[in-house]
Formats: sequence, C-alpha cells, structure tokens
Amino acid sequence: MKQTNYIKLEFPSRSVNEGFARAAAAAFAAQMDPTMEELGDIRTAVSEAVTNAIVHAYPDAVGQVQMRMRILEGDVLEITVRDRGRGIPDVKQAMEPMYSTGGEERSGMGFTIMGSFMDGLRVRSAPDKGTAVTMKKRIRTKEQT
Repeated sequence: MKQTNYIKLEFPSRSVNEGFARAAAAAFAAQMDPTMEELGDIRTAVSEAVTNAIVHAYPDAVGQVQMRMRILEGDVLEITVRDRGRGIPDVKQAMEPMYSTGGEERSGMGFTIMGSFMDGLRVRSAPDKGTAVTMKKRIRTKEQT
C-alpha cells in the first residue's frame, strides 16, 4: 500500500515517555478525522505496545523505543513500535491471554488488548534482537458512518 504521510519518533524506554507516545499517535491520527472512539482505541493500543517495550524489552536498563506511524491508502493508520531489547522467544505463547514475563503485577493482556482495539496486529521478534509490533486501524470516513 502506498503511504500518504508518515512520522518517525525515537525515545528512551522510560515510563514517562509512554504518555508522550500515546499523545503523539493521537495527534498524528487527528489529520484523518477519526471519531473519539477511534482515537481512544489508538491511544490504548499504543500505550500497551510502548509499555510492553519499556517493561519487557529492557527490564534492567534504558534502551531505545522507535515508533513509526504511516497513513496508507484506504484510510488506514499503521503504527509500528520497535525495540532492540531482549526479544520474545515464543511469540505465539506471548500472545496468549494472561501470559506475562513481567511478574505478578502484570496482567498478560497487552497483545490481546492491542488486537481488540485495532483492525490488525502483527508481532515479529527474535531473542536478543528486539521486537516489532505493527498495528493497523482503518479510520471510517464520514460517508461510511
């Protein structure tokens, strides 16, 4: 699909940057004239993806998180959150509801939440190389509502 606009961000894996990433995604998506519900979905999914990178990719250090957002033909917003952290040994297992490597305080619902708020979710990962989470959301135009 051809892109019509894009943005790339990079920030340290500090929890204070999760809110920034969520706000940046909503601000970028605003040019597509989404509904408040669609904006809420985007914010929630980005929050989960960035929090996963902060908590799981770099558990004992601060690393880099990259976020790329593209507007594709057909009113599709694509968001990729990437880290170069420890990676996920078994992506299929990690995507199961309630599975977590983050300790008892983590629900293990991050990927499930991302998938339920977005129209598409793809997770690619390799141990010691990092993880890329790509999410897509089709924004309904006024004629489609």
